[in-house]
Amino acid sequence: MPVSVPSTALFTDQYELTMLQAALHAGTAERRSVFEVFTRRLPEGRRYGVVAGTGRVLDAVENFRFDDQMLRFLGETHVVDEPTLEWLAGYRFRGDILGYPEGEAYFPGSPLLRVEGTFAECVLLETVILSILNHDSAVAAAASRMAAAAGGRPLIEMGARRTHELGAVAASRSAYVGGFDTTSDLAAGFRYGIPTVGTSAHAFTLLHDTERDAFRAQVDSLGSGTTLLVDTYDVAEAVRTAVDVAGPELGAVRIDSGDLLLVAHRVRQQLDELGATRTRIVVTSDLDEYAIASLAAAPVDAYGVGTQLVTGSGHPTASMVYKLVARADSDDPAAPLRPVSKRSLGGKTSLGGAKWAARPLDADGVAEAEIVGSGPVPDELADHQLQVRLVENGTVVGREPLEAARARHRASLARLPMSAMQLSRGEPVLPVEHR
Repeated sequence: MPVSVPSTALFTDQYELTMLQAALHAGTAERRSVFEVFTRRLPEGRRYGVVAGTGRVLDAVENFRFDDQMLRFLGETHVVDEPTLEWLAGYRFRGDILGYPEGEAYFPGSPLLRVEGTFAECVLLETVILSILNHDSAVAAAASRMAAAAGGRPLIEMGARRTHELGAVAASRSAYVGGFDTTSDLAAGFRYGIPTVGTSAHAFTLLHDTERDAFRAQVDSLGSGTTLLVDTYDVAEAVRTAVDVAGPELGAVRIDSGDLLLVAHRVRQQLDELGATRTRIVVTSDLDEYAIASLAAAPVDAYGVGTQLVTGSGHPTASMVYKLVARADSDDPAAPLRPVSKRSLGGKTSLGGAKWAARPLDADGVAEAEIVGSGPVPDELADHQLQVRLVENGTVVGREPLEAARARHRASLARLPMSAMQLSRGEPVLPVEHR
């Protein structure tokens, strides 16, 4: 369902505007430039990253406009001078953007996004692009690991109460790309069409005089296929009551506390003995990928994950950066680009030149390496290139349904070595070769 997106122009650090002002004064603002988004490393122990947020980046670029109220604010607070305000009033990104498509895996040094245009129009996009990609890719990577640990069992995103209200919507979207199946967040369902689920919390049970009254009220309202929360008081008694009220067609029971492995086995045995052999077991309670993996042998049918998911399971950012890698020596549109790069102490360096990326496959269809280079793409790698055109001459050309990103992520993982799915600490599953 299309939803209008407000201007993103002030999702910007002040230094982007002061650089613009100084470049306008110096006569260098119109030099053709290339910026790239990449990360120098993955979080410790992670085998791959997941590109997420690309669709939101396209919306943000398209809606990067300075209205009168914003310009007034920038002038009254003396952020920039009058000539710069006049330039900003007509700002539209008219350049090109290429990048890894959403859902694709990535590795250290992968050129995830390439933004080409004048220095002035490209530099303003740094913060909004990084804020989206860093957050969304971190959540998608956590979701992907959790989905791998779940082994095909459904996953419910339920972290809206554990993060910023707008961040929750973005997190739900990223989790869906990474392999989650549903969300509890109605805003995410409304904005992105993600399937939504939800039934009741402990408060609903506590509202009623007895647990039986609460279960009866829920079943009368939502039907016997609903999910009843059975750990408000005594789990065994609650399961008996749940089946007695809803019958053997009870849809599911949810367990939100205790030793989930032990309780799940006991509840499964009890449900079977009561004839509710098709009633599913859903577990929640501060799960992460390791807790999910520990429940692999348990009779669990679905997992609900909140805090650990929306915070990237301990890594809330993907540590991506946005760096100038090439620029012209004049504002002549035909002037050639030359590589530029940062050379500083502490490992915070970058490689100059606009780069391409390819991921060749072996005879079994498994990726062998991530190859990154500049200049012409070798013929043997032409069919294995990763970057696609997202924006052309300021017009978005790479927008796609969210389902496409979700499907791409599954396909991307299928082409990685099997060790990518391991949760144990290790190096990135593919080496990155520079040419």
